[in-house]
Amino acid sequence: MSAEATNPGAHSRRRGLPRIDLRRLGRAALLGPASRDRLPDAMGHVADAHRAHHPDADLSVLHKAYVLAESSHRGQYRKSGEPYITHPLAVTLILAELGAETTTLTASLLHDTVEDTEVTLDQVRAEFGEEVCYLVDGVTKLEKVDYGAAAEPETFRKMLVATGNDVRVMSIKLADRLHNMRTLGVMRPEKQARIAKVTSDVLIPLAERLGVQALKTELEDLVFAILHPEEYAHTRALIADNATAGDALAAISEDVRRVLREAGIPAEVLVRPRHFVSVHRSRLKRGELRGTDFGRLLVLVGEDADCYAVLGELHTCFTPVISEFKDFVAAPKFNLYQSLHTAVAGPDGAVAEVLIRTHQMHKVAEAGVVALGNPYASVDSADPAESPGPGADPGSGAAPQDGERTDPTRPGWLSRLLEWQQAAPDPDTFWTTLRADLAQDREITVFRAEGGLLGLPAGATCVDAAYAQYGEAAHGCLGARVNGRLAPLSTVLSDGDTVQLLLAQDAASGPSPEWLDHARTAAARIAITGWLAAHPGAVGTPDAAPRASHALTADRRGVANAVVDLPGATVRLAGCCTPVPPDAVTGFPVRGGVVRVHRQECRAVDRMRALDREPVPVSWGDASECQVTLYVESFGRPRLLADLTEAIATAGAAIVSATVEPPSEQRVRHTYTLELPDAAGLSGLMRAMRDVPGVYDVSRAQHPATA
Repeated sequence: MSAEATNPGAHSRRRGLPRIDLRRLGRAALLGPASRDRLPDAMGHVADAHRAHHPDADLSVLHKAYVLAESSHRGQYRKSGEPYITHPLAVTLILAELGAETTTLTASLLHDTVEDTEVTLDQVRAEFGEEVCYLVDGVTKLEKVDYGAAAEPETFRKMLVATGNDVRVMSIKLADRLHNMRTLGVMRPEKQARIAKVTSDVLIPLAERLGVQALKTELEDLVFAILHPEEYAHTRALIADNATAGDALAAISEDVRRVLREAGIPAEVLVRPRHFVSVHRSRLKRGELRGTDFGRLLVLVGEDADCYAVLGELHTCFTPVISEFKDFVAAPKFNLYQSLHTAVAGPDGAVAEVLIRTHQMHKVAEAGVVALGNPYASVDSADPAESPGPGADPGSGAAPQDGERTDPTRPGWLSRLLEWQQAAPDPDTFWTTLRADLAQDREITVFRAEGGLLGLPAGATCVDAAYAQYGEAAHGCLGARVNGRLAPLSTVLSDGDTVQLLLAQDAASGPSPEWLDHARTAAARIAITGWLAAHPGAVGTPDAAPRASHALTADRRGVANAVVDLPGATVRLAGCCTPVPPDAVTGFPVRGGVVRVHRQECRAVDRMRALDREPVPVSWGDASECQVTLYVESFGRPRLLADLTEAIATAGAAIVSATVEPPSEQRVRHTYTLELPDAAGLSGLMRAMRDVPGVYDVSRAQHPATA
């Protein structure tokens, strides 16, 4: 594939920045600086981009790093023929354009020196300090001669662990891969495809999770061109055929500017063309595209409150498409992204998508964690030398707030990756699981009932939430309440759900094999598989397989201490509602001279009245004994039946009969007919049964009576 085919072009470079001229930089690199006290000519682009974001930056350390990189790479050439120094220069320029601070740029200039030259980590540490050394080491590949086929997965494992202590490691790796993808056209097609596949499976999801949209979108287009050349060519032609599509958005943008100007809201309104992959996805979703589908409107304001003011004006003066509204300002995405999304229809019916954000939100939306500068530096000091450095306790510097979306030093998704990778020592298992985990490209946030948040991949279930919150203690999870309602562990969670997980007090409880069918996260799958392997003969929580009902029946006669004013009648307490003193009751004559006594709220009473049956007055006698039927709803676990019968016996009740229905989705229903020495003890008995671990509800029988 040609270099042109792997280079989608200016359409995807939304910032309008010129691409680096590798040949000119190569000549400048070979010629070296004009004088020893001046920044090398080849660093001019980097210096300009860096000063645009950091006007007071000290460029002397960049000068020093460039001199070491240029001298150590001298004589080395890329496959494209340019001097090798053009690669670290281009990587550094990418990061400088995103606003990376000086330490990151220094490390990016040196990122290949330890791997490809005679420079050692000790030399980097001695000349540039521990922070730069850590970043360089983090992106240095492991040698194939030492690791063989495991070199690539183990290199990524090493980078992930390093990123856990300093997210700037992955920022450098992403910029490194972007430049390599830009110049991939000189390689064999099969090698292009292999590199593009790894980029698609691992690095693009990581760019999304770190919020670096500027790198993610260009990587997507480059991968799209290599892995799907026909679809890419079709999309490229579609964009070329609609070269004037931006005119429709430009017309709407003028209307938006006028509306905001009249409302007195200072705002910048821009038309942002969609990149290739975005156009391709829109075509698949909507079919034929209109002019406004080839781009979006971006409205930039100064303050958060202005975002909502703009939204109000747009929804007042245009016809809003309510289904397209999303508020990521009040509820930011897990990757720090904030913006208001809406869509409005113009006078001709054309629908334009609109993004509304502040300038700072836009900076973070484009550059993600790169825009945060050094997230480990003290908030009271601008001197990078005073930063705690990689591996330090984040709390010793700028203390991160609770919640993974506001903690750039250790996002929640990264913590989860680092946890499960320790349980996957085999490189193949790690590599397969990593790609599967990152393939879940959308995250949800659920709220814990006791406070706090959990970040989970879309499609996650209560099983995943349990292991995310409790780790291995989740082996004893019995069930959950989702938004206040009981739910099986297989329940799929939605963004914004509130989850309360119920754990067994029995430490011997363990997961069922069917949990693997419901686990979506690598942490849950690895933990469940490990427990099952360690306990091959153990019985975990009940699975969904049907079992026969178990009934226990005692040879006791029911007690009926109800009195009716009907000579010779036999009084029977209805089994459908099992009335006990002091329930309000009524009776109805049935065949055989029997009067059936029901609680007045029983549904059978309404049915009898509908049949014009005459009720018989009923009163309670002096006897205190009574019989009652109770329904128990519980999560299955070992010894549950024994614990329930013990609670019943302790309360002084006798079991007349008991039925345990087959479990369904780990929930078990019990029916007990009990004889109590005193009806006054019923409420205490029900409380004692509810206190049995695994029981979540105990109720009186109220089902419709049978004929």
